[in-house]
Amino acid sequence: MRIFLLVVVSAALAGIEPSQAQAPTLGPGIRQAEQAETQSEKNIPPPAPPRVTVDYGELRRDAAELAGLAQSIPGDVDQTSKGGLPKDLTDKLKRIQKLAKHLQSQINR
Repeated sequence: MRIFLLVVVSAALAGIEPSQAQAPTLGPGIRQAEQAETQSEKNIPPPAPPRVTVDYGELRRDAAELAGLAQSIPGDVDQTSKGGLPKDLTDKLKRIQKLAKHLQSQINR
């Protein structure tokens, strides 16, 4: 314990942190191995991204459903201005949102 305190105090007086005072030094062989590893990692090409296939039939069906739902919304909104709330309006809006996000993600691939 006294030796540890002596090392810490002497390191503090010398302006060196205790962790630096007791840090082991690396031999030249270890440095060469690290450099070789770094060089070999640079020579390895990155993996090719997987090919993504898009089902255009599904996209067309989703787009047609989205268009149909969007066309029905103005009539439902007119009913709300007259005091009535169509019970499926919120479901339609959620479905529109889901279809739009799905189409966007498929197209942006």
